[in-house]
Amino acid sequence: MIDFLAAEDHALLERHGLATFDALWAKQLEAVDEPNTGRGGWSSVFRLDLEGRGFYLKRQCNYMTRTLRAPFGEPSFAHEFRNIVRYQNLQIPALHAVFYGERKVDGEVRAILLTRALDGWDDLDSLLQHWPQLSEVQHSEILKACGELARQLHGARQVHGCFYPKHIFLRASGNSYKGQLIDLEKTRRLLYGQRDRVKDLEPLIRRAPQWGEAQLRQLLASYLDQPLDSSLIDTWLQRLTARRSHKRVR
Repeated sequence: MIDFLAAEDHALLERHGLATFDALWAKQLEAVDEPNTGRGGWSSVFRLDLEGRGFYLKRQCNYMTRTLRAPFGEPSFAHEFRNIVRYQNLQIPALHAVFYGERKVDGEVRAILLTRALDGWDDLDSLLQHWPQLSEVQHSEILKACGELARQLHGARQVHGCFYPKHIFLRASGNSYKGQLIDLEKTRRLLYGQRDRVKDLEPLIRRAPQWGEAQLRQLLASYLDQPLDSSLIDTWLQRLTARRSHKRVR
C-alpha cells in the first residue's frame, strides 16, 4: 500500500520533518495510555502537537486482524483507515486521517495511523457524567445530535459496531450540538435492516442510564425523524428496552 498523507496537512508535517513513515515511527513521544498487547504484537497511542494543532499518532507492530479482504491478516489500522475513508466518502461525520502507512521490517509488520485530535469536542461519556448540571435545552440538543448522527450512519447503510458514549464526540454550535464518531475498526455494512439498527443503537442506551423514557423518546424522535408521540417510536422503544434487558441479564 502506498502511504497516505492528507494534502492539507502535508506542509505542516514537512516543516517538522514528520512527513514520512520512518520519521513518524522514530518520533519520541509519551503514550497517552498503556499499550494494547495481544494478537502477537502491540499497539499504542501518542499525542502529537504541532504549531497549536493536535494529532493522535497510533503505532502498532505485529498487531494483526483477519478480514475478508485480508484472510491471512493485516494491521488492524489498515481496516480502520479504510473505514475512515469510507465514512468521509459517505459524508458520515467522523475523525479525519492525516497519515497512514505500513512496513515490513526485520520480520515485523509495522503500521502508523495519524488522525486529527478532536480538540474542542467532548465525548458523550464525559457529558453524561455531568448530566444533572446541564440545562434542559442542552439535554434536548445533545439527544437530538446523537439521534441525527445515528440516522446519518444507518442512512448510509453502515453499522458502527461500538456505538458507545465514549465514541460519540459532540461540540456546541450556538444553541445546538454537532456530533461525530471515532473508533471505526468494527464498522461494517448494514445488512439486516431493523435488526442491525437496533443492535447498533442498544449499547448507547445501555451505557446512558441517565436517560429515562422521555429522553429516549427524544433520541428516537431525532433518529426516526418522527414526532414525539409517534407510534413508531413506541415500537422502537420496546425493541431497544427489551434488548437492553436481555443484555443486562446476560
